[in-house]
Amino acid sequence: MELQGLYAILDLDAWRARGVDLVERRAALTEIALALLRARPAMLQLRAKHASARDTLAMLRALVPLSQQASVPLVANDRVDLALLARVPVVHLGQDDLPLADARRIAPALVFGRSTHDDAELGAELAARADYVAFGPVFATASKQDASPVVGLERLATAARAASAAAIPLVAIGGVTRDNAAKLVEVGVRCAAAISDLVALDEHGAPQLDEIERRARGLGEVLRGGRG
Repeated sequence: MELQGLYAILDLDAWRARGVDLVERRAALTEIALALLRARPAMLQLRAKHASARDTLAMLRALVPLSQQASVPLVANDRVDLALLARVPVVHLGQDDLPLADARRIAPALVFGRSTHDDAELGAELAARADYVAFGPVFATASKQDASPVVGLERLATAARAASAAAIPLVAIGGVTRDNAAKLVEVGVRCAAAISDLVALDEHGAPQLDEIERRARGLGEVLRGGRG
């Protein structure tokens, strides 16, 4: 597979921190997802770390037809079971989630990405032939309270070369914004995940959909080599 551009993450905690509860406001969830999808990201992930399984399943089921219509793969975070129930094609697994081999035994038809935070984890996931790997945090991030140490651009460049040699796509993660995305391109990375930079509110505290789309589109253009 090939990944290039923005890996958009719709993170419920990031929105809740700004006063918008997308579990309760499902219409807003749909509107934000549509704004992100209009920017044609490489993938769209729903990150619902603290939502119940019932709520997460309902949200995934609501987003599946939207992503299909936009021809953008939808990604379930952590939960292979919910991905199967909602018919989501991609699952992103952290280091504390199911081992890749076990996940593939459960759902051999799904695409699996894997988070990595150092050279050892990266090497293990490349050897296991994850469909794609995420590496970081590249920059300091406030989106994860238990974030791993920052890897920096030099180590990211090394990781990108290793992933390229293994013919496995790499996604840069952690603190990516429109202001620093060009630095990723300079070290050979053309796909990156963003969370906080995709959260935008208007003066009334409502999701600012045009701005969300503009930010997502700009990030994607930078990562694909355009001006943004």
